[in-house]
Order: sequence, then C-alpha cells, then structure tokens
Amino acid sequence: MFDDVQRRRPAWKRIIPIASLTALFVFCVAIGFLAVRAKSHHRTIQQEIVNLFIPTPEQVFGKDRIQVLVLGIDYNYTDNDLPFSKDARSDTIFAVTLDFPSRSISELSVPRDMGVVLPNGGEDKINVAYALGGPREADQVIGSFLGLPKNEHGTYFDRYIVLRVNATRDLIDAIGGIDLDVMNSDALKGTGPNGRLDYDDSWGHLHIHLKPGMQHLDGEQAVGYARFRHDWCSDPCRIMRQQQVMRAVIEKLKHDKLNDLAHIRELLDVFRRDVDTNLTFNEEMSLATSFADVDQSQIKTAQIPFTGDKEIAAGDVLIPDDGAKQKLVQELMLGPLGPQPTVPPSVVAALKPSQISVDVLNGTGVSGVAAKFADELRAKGYKIGSVGNAPSFDHVSTEVLEHSKLPGAGERLRSDFAQLAQMTVLPDPNPAPASGWKSDVTVVVGRDFANAQAR
Repeated sequence: MFDDVQRRRPAWKRIIPIASLTALFVFCVAIGFLAVRAKSHHRTIQQEIVNLFIPTPEQVFGKDRIQVLVLGIDYNYTDNDLPFSKDARSDTIFAVTLDFPSRSISELSVPRDMGVVLPNGGEDKINVAYALGGPREADQVIGSFLGLPKNEHGTYFDRYIVLRVNATRDLIDAIGGIDLDVMNSDALKGTGPNGRLDYDDSWGHLHIHLKPGMQHLDGEQAVGYARFRHDWCSDPCRIMRQQQVMRAVIEKLKHDKLNDLAHIRELLDVFRRDVDTNLTFNEEMSLATSFADVDQSQIKTAQIPFTGDKEIAAGDVLIPDDGAKQKLVQELMLGPLGPQPTVPPSVVAALKPSQISVDVLNGTGVSGVAAKFADELRAKGYKIGSVGNAPSFDHVSTEVLEHSKLPGAGERLRSDFAQLAQMTVLPDPNPAPASGWKSDVTVVVGRDFANAQAR
C-alpha cells in the first residue's frame, strides 16, 4: 500500500489502488492489531500471569506451525470522489509462516501483477482472486500458485488476515503517532530545498510535506513518508523509509501504548473497522502473547521473483520464476525455520552422550516410534528420561528442543543422527521436564524417523 497510486481501466469510473505496503510492514501491523485485542482483556494482569493462563499456540492449533494469508486490499473512487471497496483487489499479497517451537516468522511476498491460471481456466493477475471470491478464492488461487499442500480443512492456508485501506494510517494514529528521524538532505539528494520532502498528487490523495530531522509524525504523515519515492534513488530510498516506519511502529506497539488504557478503546475500534480475519479470539490471544517479543532477526522475508512479463487480455502480467519460487516456498514455508547452530564444533565434539539427558516424545501418531528412538539413544550412550506422546502428531521432521545449560547438547545429539537430514535443534520456549527428572533436551520424533524405520 506504499506504491504510488495508478489509474485503472475501465475509463467510465476511476479506480485507484491504494499504494502498496511492504509485506513485512503489513504483517507487523496485523500482529500489532492481534496484540492489542489480546492485551486489552488482560490489562490489569502482569505479563507473567497472562503467559501462565493463555495456552501456547501449539496447544491452540494442535500443530507446530501455521500458514497465514495476509492481504492488503485496494480501493476505488466513484465519479464523486468517494472511496469504496466493493470488488476490491488484493493490492498486497503475502504468505506468512508462524513456526511455534522456534518462535520464527517467515514472509513470502507475491507481486500483485503475477500471472496465474484461475480455477475457471482463465489467465489473469493474481490479485483478482480476492475480488472474485473473497478470502476463500484468494486461498485457493494463491495457495495453488505457491504449490502448498492442503491442510485438514481443504484449504492451503490455516487462517487469513485482510487489512482494509486505512489500516496503517489508523493504527499509527491510534498509538499516538511515531517519532521518526526523517532522512536529511545528505541522504535525499534531489528533494526539495534543504532536503525537504515535497510531493502532491491530488488524484492519488497523497500530499507529502516534511522537513528533515527527528520529528513526531501522525498516521497520514508516516504513510506518506514511507510512500515517497521521488528522489535520487527512488525505490531503494523508499524501502529504507518503510523499514524506518516499520521499526518505529513495532517499538511503539511493544513498549508504549499497549498498556495505556487511554488508547485501548481507540485501538480496538481500529481493529474492528480495518481488519477482517478468521482467527478466533483465543487464537489471537495465544499468538499475540507468544510472538509479542519476537526479535526482528527472527523474521525472514523474500519475494517471488519473475523472469519477464507478457501481455494478456487482463493486461501486462509478470511471469514467475518457477524454479526459484519452489526453492523459496521450501525454505521459508515448508522447511525448518529454526536458528542455525552457534556452538563451536569443537565444543559439540567434546560432549559425551553419557553427559546428556533426553526425554522422547512421539510426534507422529505411529505406535512405538518414540520407544524405538529411545532405544537408539540408549545404544549410543544417552541417558533417557520419560518416553511418551507429543501434544500433536503432525511433526514432519524430528525436532530437538534444548532446555539445558549444557552448551551444544542438542547439536551433539543431531550429529549422531546424520541420516535425519531435516532434524532441527531449537530452543524450548516452554520447557516442561518430567517430575523428578531434569532433561537437557526433549526429542519430538517426526515422520522422517518413522519413514526411515519402515524402509
């Protein structure tokens, strides 16, 4: 929603898509809205108490990760210059993966002009899917385009979040604006006198008049600042501004206004007015609590690349790079998302299995899998504690959850199971060792081990 507004045909009415937000910025806005609703119902309780009574996302969703479709919709203008969103297209499209064990977020952006084949066999731009059938049609078209597997409900995405046109502006206003260092003239050669940002587009309802330096911006000013691209470096400078605004909004949501009772009602009004989602309230509370303090380094982003463009009946569309697309989907949505090991290999190699205590949980639903894995661990010299079932049976790959002060314990175990190429080592955010037993790691056995046993 930050890109410059452009005209659309047919000529008998004016159709102006709202400028595109960066995918990451839209997602942060969405997460902010979820956090607002969650925290507003616990505003007199300390965060530790909230965490105690709110179930984890793993418990709420019954799986280790979910796929969320996040859409920012555009809007049209009537001949009387009144905005309306009937038959709106999705101006911003991205697929978000929330990985619960690692508390990691990945976001894969899909250009709105990407060419796709619709269920009716016609070829069009991918952003038309929402206009044709709302979130469900968008789920089918975008999920199929990405090559995602369907879930137990027959959809590609577990949930959706739709942000209406003024979501970003209204959110920033609701949190009382943001403090931002507007890039000065040294960074913005080619702007107005003394580095000012001056731009007027009456057709696109965009008016930007900002001086350089640290200042307080309201919602309209902040969005305008992030949309500005009329300087010497165009898109790269615009991206830097978007990142500035994004960081400022995240910090404000995390630290300043979520616990300010004077703003709770206004924030909730923004959510009701500007956001449509099929997340339940309990799901929102769980996600907001779990991801409230996510580090920005745990957010991975990418965009589907394209090899060129072509002209079709719907206009000019982008041709996706299918090979690169499949690789990105595997890396950001289907593969392991946990952090890379940071323990030096020499430290890992020096550990002996007899030093490491392990709990084993069956994450597959296949009878006896956890016991077989425990037997292999014993044979290698590991100390085994409890053996039982995981909260859910949808673990594709085996996970090693570390809750020990023994550096490298998880990596040492993984090195002994090199045949399980997809095994991941993750920090355990909610360790729960068995009564009377203090394990160093918990292994959640996945289907990769079960399949290897079956061969």
